[in-house]
Amino acid sequence: MTNKKLIKNARAIVTCDEKDQVFWDCDLLIDGPKIVKIGKDIQDESAEVIDAEDKFVYPGLINTHHHFFQTFVRNLLTIDYPNLMVMDWIDKIYRIFKEIDDDVIYYSSLTAMGDLLKHGCTCAFDHQYCYTKKTGNRPVDRQMEAAGLLGIRYHAGRGANTLPREKGSSIPEEMVESTDEFLADCERIIAKYHDPKPFSMSQIVISPCQPINCYAETFVESAKLARKLGVHLHTHLGEGECAGIEERYGKRTLAWCEDIGFVGEDVWIAHGWELTPEEFKILGRTGTGVSHCPAPAVLGGFPILDMRAMMKENVLISLGCDGSATNDSSNLLDSLRMAYLMQAYHSKERGTCLSSYDMLKIATVNGAKTLGRMDLGSLEEGKGADLFMVDLNGIEMTGMLHDPKNMLARGGVTGPVWMTMVNGEVVVKDGRLTNVDEEELVKKGEEVCDRVLRNEFTNIW
Repeated sequence: MTNKKLIKNARAIVTCDEKDQVFWDCDLLIDGPKIVKIGKDIQDESAEVIDAEDKFVYPGLINTHHHFFQTFVRNLLTIDYPNLMVMDWIDKIYRIFKEIDDDVIYYSSLTAMGDLLKHGCTCAFDHQYCYTKKTGNRPVDRQMEAAGLLGIRYHAGRGANTLPREKGSSIPEEMVESTDEFLADCERIIAKYHDPKPFSMSQIVISPCQPINCYAETFVESAKLARKLGVHLHTHLGEGECAGIEERYGKRTLAWCEDIGFVGEDVWIAHGWELTPEEFKILGRTGTGVSHCPAPAVLGGFPILDMRAMMKENVLISLGCDGSATNDSSNLLDSLRMAYLMQAYHSKERGTCLSSYDMLKIATVNGAKTLGRMDLGSLEEGKGADLFMVDLNGIEMTGMLHDPKNMLARGGVTGPVWMTMVNGEVVVKDGRLTNVDEEELVKKGEEVCDRVLRNEFTNIW
């Protein structure tokens, strides 16, 4: 069986390359995991042909912040995020998180990853910090199992909370790990899953959950281990914890991270909405990235990220869904539109708003840079064959087809895509996952949610 695929007659191929090229009425040839040619009338008799007539082709979206395990803790008014401050919400919801077991990790991850794939995301980072007495150290292993089944590129953030509740954290006893336990498991899963080669399908990121819920040594030693083993670092920062960190250490969170070496081109943070313009300079100077997650910012009523000001300071910004407890979906196309509209609202001067295409590149090119994946992020010869296609035949597309670069976020194209391809393999076709029985997974997932979590709510509250 051939490992070549030839996408024929695409109405447009939006490359997101450095020249911002769009190829109209062209073909794209894939050999194994990579793109080998883009152009008109490509011929290769050994290739499997995919008819892309009346389709726009885009680079796969890259999600740089999520919490897959939260997928089964959503659509719950009992923990309604908009009615709580972040630290209060964390204190409340952790009492549910401590009940999570292996089955919840596996099926909630399948649900989130499937949702991402069906909406054009081909590479996802997940910040997995939910380690309970019931899960042991198995969550990343179960997630890798799920990712392999679906065919998504997966970067697993091995998180941890090490500070006990009696010492000032929000963490129940059932979810506290020691720094040594955390780092030992980081070393284990790096040895088992981290593949730094081009077109890698799995990598590991050392990701202590957040400074407010960890000992200082957890962050110090995480940075040392990451640099020793050549992996990236991630954490939550600037999402409401700065006052607590200032009370504890006498300085704001970013300054504290800079002092201990938890900044740099191998580091990115999630959120950052309470950072100041002076702190944007620190991010830009150190090369520390930011994953912007629009949904929790809107739901929580937090300040809209000043992306223009950050970009002026050379801050690398990418896009994340965030966990379903603060988003309720894993649809990065929806996050793309929300981020665009937020920036339009935020703009104070005419002509200063980021375009929809700017936001698309943040979700593709910048996502790849954030994860250290220079083999991904755009459709170019030699890069990974990660892409999605949108069908143009629906009446809702009428009037937008002259500008495929700006169509997605501006036009509200947020539904399931026609096709998603990862590493040269079709994983979504006609809006459905190709490697699993979705109906069966829905049944099994709901059974697990009922058994482990929903039945516990009456006990918890």
